[in-house]
Amino acid sequence: MENYELIDNIAGNQYEFHVGEYLAKIEYIKTQKGEIYLTHTEVPIVLEGQGIGSQLVEKTLTDIEKKGLRLVPLCPFVAGYIRKHPEWRRIVIRM
Repeated sequence: MENYELIDNIAGNQYEFHVGEYLAKIEYIKTQKGEIYLTHTEVPIVLEGQGIGSQLVEKTLTDIEKKGLRLVPLCPFVAGYIRKHPEWRRIVIRM
């Protein structure tokens, strides 16, 4: 699988992968208190089953940790990823 570049589209309030003509994304809300709420993950149907969503979540969580933010995973896909990879609970403030 290709290694995609994570883009933090601050103006759009979302993390993104540009995969050819397609856009995979995780929408978020950031607070002034250093919290980030991941609200929705979207991977185009033609890209499903290729691990792109998991790579997007992994790189997003890495960026959140690097920025010192505290995470609230409202998106079921992100919450499920964290359940499968409990090491990421270190940045979660509530599920």
